[in-house]
Amino acid sequence: MADTVQDVATHLVDEVSSAARGQADAYLGDQALPLGGFMGAMAVYASVVAAGAVAVRRKGLPDRIGWSDVALLSVATHKLSRRVAKDSVTSPLRVPFTRFVGTGGPAELQEEVRGSGARKAIGELLSCPFCLGQWVATGLAFGFVLAPRATRLVATVFTAAAASDILQFVYVAAEKRAEDSPITM
Repeated sequence: MADTVQDVATHLVDEVSSAARGQADAYLGDQALPLGGFMGAMAVYASVVAAGAVAVRRKGLPDRIGWSDVALLSVATHKLSRRVAKDSVTSPLRVPFTRFVGTGGPAELQEEVRGSGARKAIGELLSCPFCLGQWVATGLAFGFVLAPRATRLVATVFTAAAASDILQFVYVAAEKRAEDSPITM
């Protein structure tokens, strides 16, 4: 009987795996996306969210999150995501997963993802500020509930850096405008 149950379970796993491979092949066509790696990344994300939910349940949810905190966390999420995904200083984090292509926007790099499977999936995540934003926002949200003062401090640093970036662009534009039409006295 035990052999029969084991045989049935093995057969069921084989059938499900085969069906999943067939669906992946039909979906991908000639493309090479690391669907298995993406599944792994989603599993890690779901595990982090589950662990965070347990911690939040023990501590308790705040009654509300004010708009100023949402704005602070939003700008910090944007800046931290771009910092990790595009900044030259953080390129060592991406080296195992990407290849340097050239420079991008101001103080940013262009990289292409390399490898396959989990390596490619991690490269896609680490080099895409939009993809990384979900992870960063989740971390900041859990941080806000579990350690609000420390999270506000971290978020303030990244929000101030984002504001500084904007001021740098304004300054450069003002300089250019002054060069193009000098002020005469």
